[in-house]
Amino acid sequence: MKTNLLILVFLASTLVAACVSRADNEHNSIRPDSSVREVVVCGDDKVLIFSRTDGGYQKEWEWSAANSKDMPSGYVGYFKTNDECKPVGDNRLLITSSGGGAALVERSTGNTLFYAHVPNAHSAEYLPEGRIAVALSTANGGNAIQLFDALEPNKVLYSDSLYSGHGVVWVENRESLFALGYDELREYKLKEWDSTSPKLEMIASWEIPDESGHDLYLTNDQMLLFSTTNSVWEFNLQTNEFAPFDQLENVGHVKSINYHSRTKELVYTKGEISWWTHHVYFTNPADTLTDESVKIYKSRVYWED
Repeated sequence: MKTNLLILVFLASTLVAACVSRADNEHNSIRPDSSVREVVVCGDDKVLIFSRTDGGYQKEWEWSAANSKDMPSGYVGYFKTNDECKPVGDNRLLITSSGGGAALVERSTGNTLFYAHVPNAHSAEYLPEGRIAVALSTANGGNAIQLFDALEPNKVLYSDSLYSGHGVVWVENRESLFALGYDELREYKLKEWDSTSPKLEMIASWEIPDESGHDLYLTNDQMLLFSTTNSVWEFNLQTNEFAPFDQLENVGHVKSINYHSRTKELVYTKGEISWWTHHVYFTNPADTLTDESVKIYKSRVYWED
């Protein structure tokens, strides 16, 4: 009888330990197999990079135009409200600011590789042959998509009007640039790309299902996600059809979306204090990165795969 009692006590304690361990793992929101390697955030005059650790996130890198070598002093003031911080490979970042700046920055040194004055710039994309597309929102000289060469600072090669330009994404397997404006999504082809006067040719335009297009993001399974005033949507590149994005359907004022289609991990920001926030939100698993030192606008992710 005593032996049986000891066995029962041992089994019960083992079960309790397993339950506690599982609860601890569920409480620890940074799961071992997460595909998030690093998170980039931008706001105010800063761009910050946080690395993922077992206990949360640790700041690893910080950039400001004022401290960036090769950024002309006359351009520093354009980077007071940074609103894009998009990785280009592992060692470069495209940065834009609604204050009127666009830059390509080397991460390892913080040096500025390219700069331009771009009124109310809201996003940018690195294109083949070192060209850069920038989306310009409403401003004097804005409402456009502008094209630059990374080797020629502040020289506009081509421009096309687009009201409240907010997002640009290159879809390599379609060889198209997609651009998001206030009420439409456009598809462009690259023309005369080997010349000194490259152009963008619009081949299609779709009216989006809500007003005020904002962020535009390409998932790793080739789905376009975009946010509007009232929700987040997906655009199927096979069928050219819109549908609500389930994880953020009816979530308004989303400023940035990052999504891993295999793990279903989602990283996003939304305007909570006017147009900005102190938080970056994660789902699958749920987590929050908080930094009260900066008015965060967008987040971007370096994925593990």
